[in-house]
Parts: sequence; C-alpha cells; structure tokens
Amino acid sequence: MGQISSVSQVNMYIKNMFMRDYKLNDISVKGEISNCKYHSSGHIYFTIKDKTSQLSCVMFASMRKNLEFKLEEGQSVIVDGNISVYERDGKYQLYARNITKEGFGKLYEEYEKLKKRLLEEGLFDKSKKRKIPAYAAKIGVVTARTGAVIQDICNVSNRRNPYVQIILYPAKVQGTGAAETIIKGIKYFEKTDVDTIIIGRGGGSIEDLWAFNDEKLARVIAGCKKPIISAVGHETDTTIADYAADLRAPTPSAAAELAVYSYRETVIALREAGHSLRWQMENILKIKKLKLAGYITVIQHESPKNLINDRRMFVADMQEKMENLMRQKLVSSKHQLELYIQEMKGLSPLYKLQGGYAYVSDESGRNIKSVDELKKGEQINLAFKDGYAKAVISSKKKA
Repeated sequence: MGQISSVSQVNMYIKNMFMRDYKLNDISVKGEISNCKYHSSGHIYFTIKDKTSQLSCVMFASMRKNLEFKLEEGQSVIVDGNISVYERDGKYQLYARNITKEGFGKLYEEYEKLKKRLLEEGLFDKSKKRKIPAYAAKIGVVTARTGAVIQDICNVSNRRNPYVQIILYPAKVQGTGAAETIIKGIKYFEKTDVDTIIIGRGGGSIEDLWAFNDEKLARVIAGCKKPIISAVGHETDTTIADYAADLRAPTPSAAAELAVYSYRETVIALREAGHSLRWQMENILKIKKLKLAGYITVIQHESPKNLINDRRMFVADMQEKMENLMRQKLVSSKHQLELYIQEMKGLSPLYKLQGGYAYVSDESGRNIKSVDELKKGEQINLAFKDGYAKAVISSKKKA
C-alpha cells in the first residue's frame, strides 16, 4: 500500500501540475456562454461549452476592465487566460484575462484600438460636426450600384419629396480597395453642389463592414466640407465611419428620412405659418390702430391747431372790441371837433366879418385894436367879408 495523502495534498499536487504546464498557463478557448452570473463582488462566473463538453470559467473583477461587452447566454466567445485548480472544491476552471466575441478576434481589437485613438485625438468631437441641411435639393449617395441600399434611399426620397435629386456614386463597399472607392466618392461629391452626402451599405459581419473602419476614410469623412450621414449596416452595427460622420443613421432608409425633407409636411407647415403670420399681422394692426386712435385723441387735445383757433378767436374778439372803441372814439372826437368848430367860429375874424364887422390894420399890417392907436390923417386898411378898402383918419373920438 502506497503513501496515504490528504485531499488537500492531492488537490495541491494537481494544481502544481497545471501550473507547470506552459500551454495551460496561456490558453485561448472558444465556446458558447452558458450559466453566466454577475456576482455582487464584481466577479463573473460562467461556463463555455461546445457540442460535447463544457468548461467552468471565472473572470475576476480586476480583469473586467478588459471586457468591452456584456456576457449573455448563447454568445460565441474566445476566452484568453489560464487553467488552474480551485483547491477547496477540487475543481479545475479557466481563469479569464480577456474575452472577445468569436468572429471579431484581432479585427475587433484593431477596431477598438483605432476607435480609442481617434476618440482621444478629438476626431469624433461633437463640436466639429456639421449640421445636416433641413431643405436639401441634391443628395449624393456613395454605395454599391446594385443592392437594396440605393433602392431603399430612392424609395424613401420619392415618397417624401420627389423634387429632391438623388445622385449615385457607385462604390465598392466590401473587400479589398473598398475604402479607397468610398473616399473617391466623398471627394467627388465634395466638389459638386450636393447639399448632403450619404455613405452606406447593408449589414454584415465585422469582416463585411471592415472597409468602413478604415482610418484614412474616417479622416476624409471628418475633414469633408459637405455634411455626411453614415448609414452602415443595421442598428446594432457601429463602424468608425459612423463615429466620424456628422450624423449616424441606423439604416439607409433612416438616412434618407433624415436627409430628405417631406414636401407635404413643408407645404402644410408653410400654410400654417402663413395663417399664423396673417393672424399676427392683423392682431398687430388692430393694436396699432387702437394706439393710433389714442395718439390722435391726445394730439387733438394738445394740438397747436386748437391753440391757434383759440388765439384766432381771441384776436377776432379783440379786433371787434378795438373797432367798436375806435368807432366810439371817432364819434366822440367828431362831436368834440364840431364843438371846437363852433367855438372857433365864434373866435374866427372871418366869421365876425360875415356879421358886418371889419378888420382894421395899419400900413404895416399891424392890427389896430384901439382908437388910441390912430393918428389923424393916418391911412388905414379895412378888411371886409367880401373885400378890402383904404381910409384916412380925419378925426377920432374915444367912447
């Protein structure tokens, strides 16, 4: 009978055997996810299986930073790690360091690395995105000449607006040289008068869509002067071109919906805008008319015309008063004048002459008022009402 060992010793011995095996310490295993459990500790426990076998796996929380997607039941994956024994349970399992979806492999890693590098470079910044024109007249499409993509875009465009022109640049969208033909299409449309460019193709595997993960294509898209809509694959497919484009559409049909404005909706919107504008203008005019009426009332109240009319009335009253006063003054003055005339008649020597009196003066024309002024033999002049005479004083006698 050989040496008796404890269970722990046996499990430790087996674990050491696993640890000494170079292949088991760096192994990649392909299988389908089963019994996946995300533990509260952050660890992930799952099983990978094929048609005949299964293998227990664990990914510790410290390794989850390398996981780019969520593990789900039925996924085909490739798990990189090492196989060792869990001594307590005597169970061997795969300790995962990295997990990728089967079919992605190196291509997916390249995709992630390029996306991360371009993102850090700022190529995908939203601030650099160009706005898609709301009313495009011409749209350039870079895609395969045959296939559902161009047909879907044309169908949606014709339905939404038959007046928008769709121009196709036939490009290779899969395989060797595809990225170069897509770049040529973009550069061609950049020199034309198209308003928007759509690049796209149908869905497929990462290999099928790989042309749209080209770095040179991403830089041409980001630097294009025309706005670009990327419509590559289906909703779940995302390429580098989607991140570089100004707008990502989940499908080619959706890209046409985003690029082509609805003629019917635009006509309805314009009609409604016209009604709204007319109503607003009428409402504004009503308000302005009310304000104008108010201003007219204020102006009429404060108008200089009223003030002028008042002054005119005042002047007219003053004129009438002055005319009355003048008439009264003239009548009074005329009456006074007549009195003066009567008085002057009484004083006038001519008036007295008419009463039989005569005006006596000496040779020099001096008026003789007294007999004392006369000398005997002196010649005097006598003025009557109807003529003149000369006389010689022969005698004088004082009364």
